[in-house]
Amino acid sequence: ASAVTATPGRVCSFEPSVWDDFFIHYEPQPLKTSEDCMRVKAQKLQEDVQMLFQTFTSVVQKMNLIDTLQRLGIDHLFEDQINTAMNEIHEKEFNSCSLYDVALRFRLLRESGLRVSPDVFSKFKGKDGSLSRDIISEPRGLLSLYNAAYLSIPGESELDEAVIFAGHHLESMRSSLNYPFSEQVKRNLEIPLPRTLKRLDAPYYIAEYQQEKAYNTTILELAKLDFNLLQRLHQEEIKAFCQYVLDI
Repeated sequence: ASAVTATPGRVCSFEPSVWDDFFIHYEPQPLKTSEDCMRVKAQKLQEDVQMLFQTFTSVVQKMNLIDTLQRLGIDHLFEDQINTAMNEIHEKEFNSCSLYDVALRFRLLRESGLRVSPDVFSKFKGKDGSLSRDIISEPRGLLSLYNAAYLSIPGESELDEAVIFAGHHLESMRSSLNYPFSEQVKRNLEIPLPRTLKRLDAPYYIAEYQQEKAYNTTILELAKLDFNLLQRLHQEEIKAFCQYVLDI
């Protein structure tokens, strides 16, 4: 085989690369595909949940929907729908004999700044004017009453008494309650629902909500997505703040 000898002073010429210096200076950007997909999916789920405000026609259905959205920490996505529904709940006549429903309505209305009298609990009192011991057999109703009564205003001694009554009986039955209700009772006895920071309580309730028989898969999935998106946002805010501190 013959050797190829380069001619002194001769410069070889090559066609310029189509990539130019792309790979020399390339710095990959953070992948946002997954986050974008999450946001698109969350938007679709939000629209589906909005439809529930139209689908649910009864006061009880709407109350439970609002309560669920608040406890899952996604009520900020439905402020207009919730405000409209709360005004409807306030205006409609309500004659339920369920302690849970009556107490839930009382709490939601007062938390919304709407007027409601503690007289709504009169039907659950005995002839002596104190709460009937019959309601002890309704743990969910007791917890609903316990949380509602914490929204008392000065002079409403009957609500102060309700806190003591419901709290005492909930504490005595804690060991016999099943999960996830047992965990809710435990947390609320430590910090009543009206005094709880909803965003901090939301992760606990997300885990508990999916254990309930009648949970809504669309609402649950939206809550998980929204929580994850907020976590990412907070991480970015923390990174930006740390970088700002380093730069000054």
